[in-house]
Amino acid sequence: MDNEESEPLSVGQKDCLVEMERGVTLAWKDVTVNTLVASKKGSASEGKKLLDKVTGLALPGSLLAIMGSSGAGKSTLLNTLLFRHLQEVQVEGTWTANGEVMTPQKMTGLSGYVQQDDLFIGSLTVREHLVFQAMVRIDGSVTMKEKMIRVETVMEELGLTKSKNTFVGIPGRLKGISGGEKKRLSVACEVLTNPPILFLDEPTSGLDSYMASSVVDSLKKLALQGRTIICTIHQPSSLIFSRFDQLLLLAGGRTAFLGEAKLAKEFFHRCGHAYPENYNPADHLLEVLNQRKGDSEKAVENICDAFQASTEHTYLGDLVETELHKKKEFSDNSGTDSQYRATWFLQFMALLWRNTLIFKRDPKLFKIKLLNTLAVALIYGVLYFQQELTQLGVMNINGALFVAVINLSFSNLYPVMTIFATEMPVFMREHMNGMYRVDTYFFSKQLVMLPVFLIQPVMFMSVLYWLAGLYPDSYKFFNSILIMILLTQVVLGVGYMMSCAFRLDIALTLTSFLTTPLMLVGGFYLNKGSVPVYLSWLRYFSWYYYAFEALMINQWSGVNQINCMIPETSFNSSSLLSTQPGLYLPNEEDPLLIELEKGKGNGCLDSGAKVLDFYDFPQDNLVFDLLYLSLMAVLIRFVALCSLWFKTWRRKH
Repeated sequence: MDNEESEPLSVGQKDCLVEMERGVTLAWKDVTVNTLVASKKGSASEGKKLLDKVTGLALPGSLLAIMGSSGAGKSTLLNTLLFRHLQEVQVEGTWTANGEVMTPQKMTGLSGYVQQDDLFIGSLTVREHLVFQAMVRIDGSVTMKEKMIRVETVMEELGLTKSKNTFVGIPGRLKGISGGEKKRLSVACEVLTNPPILFLDEPTSGLDSYMASSVVDSLKKLALQGRTIICTIHQPSSLIFSRFDQLLLLAGGRTAFLGEAKLAKEFFHRCGHAYPENYNPADHLLEVLNQRKGDSEKAVENICDAFQASTEHTYLGDLVETELHKKKEFSDNSGTDSQYRATWFLQFMALLWRNTLIFKRDPKLFKIKLLNTLAVALIYGVLYFQQELTQLGVMNINGALFVAVINLSFSNLYPVMTIFATEMPVFMREHMNGMYRVDTYFFSKQLVMLPVFLIQPVMFMSVLYWLAGLYPDSYKFFNSILIMILLTQVVLGVGYMMSCAFRLDIALTLTSFLTTPLMLVGGFYLNKGSVPVYLSWLRYFSWYYYAFEALMINQWSGVNQINCMIPETSFNSSSLLSTQPGLYLPNEEDPLLIELEKGKGNGCLDSGAKVLDFYDFPQDNLVFDLLYLSLMAVLIRFVALCSLWFKTWRRKH
């Protein structure tokens, strides 16, 4: 009779029931976590107990909320089940999925994890962000068309369709989606791969009541599709509390209650903590469990003891015991030996696409940088405009060449360090989640940024070279451009290396400290022959030196005549040279002057060869300088890549 009167199930309801049957039940028994305290002898001993024999389970098709006061063990339990941050603690206990004992790789293949803080590339739209996630997180055997269909489906499920073309946003720079939409976008990224288990750490943190409610409603819909949803939550509203299917209450690392959320009221009433009327049940529970000194702390212990002795706990223990030994088939993404679901090539192409979008939309990386380069080149060109081949012209031309080296060094070194370091948190999270390799990220970043750092030195030298009146020869002009391109690539490599090896603040401080001595031995401020022997090795690390030497050889080789006459206007009566000649005019017995006259005829630099001899730059060194700069660019990048690899390895271990 009941069957005849009951309404038939819809297609959607049938699908949900099928999904629940195929879902994954996560069970854990006697999970105990202790901190490790290092002794003086180097061994580690047990410290504070973070979790004390916590037992429980989460069912497919249900939303399990973990609640408790600060320090109760909510995040510890979540991280333990996910095998995260377990290096500094001692863990005991067992947890299984459909009866199969979990390992880190299996858990990664079965679950998605939405962390508390949202990290995004703000210059991407919602859809672009999800497309990238689909490209690197969905198995490579799935076609691109199917991935795009999955993206559209997930956006519709989580209410992101209306904002799909809106930028995620950068606080203070680029207006974007709301906080609730960002949280739903974080959930969408995990749901793309259709994991049977979804973990969330404080998904409503920082949101107003409406946004928090919309996020929880989205989680409830995902649970009804057959997923197992487990989340920690802090101070939920009464409306949100009513959405919970299961509730786990922790206090001091112990279980205070686990069961249907609506039954918590009855259990706490039995323990002598009746619900006040017209009061948020979540607030009441947390108030009771908030650990304080004296009687309140004892009351919390009594609640945990009461649950341990209750029929609810006995029933729970039987269920968990059954689940621990029940074998049930489920779809597992952890069967592959690799932690990455996309191939190396697919990862590289996805990162290349994303980095190109970021690069195009950041004006500081493209438009402003090129305009700044053009403006600086024009200023330098006007200051050094059409220098003549005189003694003063030689000094000015040499100054222009060294200023060009310094400008391209400083204008690229610090901005690249800042850009690379800013994206480091996003990279670290995505890499740790198994989305892409270190080398695919590094090489794609290099390739996308290459065009602008090829255009910049070409633009700079094209303006300065002809305005300053450097050697009027097309071969030498293109040589100077090649030198500046190689210099730029070396500087970029140094920027990558420092930002990969250190935090941004440390990298900036160290770079400022190291670049000064390298600049001083660059050949302009300090002659190579006068550098102390014990500091001469610095020259081998100075890109300033090799770039400046190459530019000088390129400029002065082949110049056979330089005017030795010094204009009288250079020594007017107001000049320090005329008022204090003893301080500034060379002494006839000066060793440097004697050396010049013995080896080079006289003190006048009347040819390009003498200019190079004065600076101690051998004319045959041009090819060597070019090769050395090329080698530096490659080796420094290799060190940068190794530094990035080491940073991720240290984070994992």
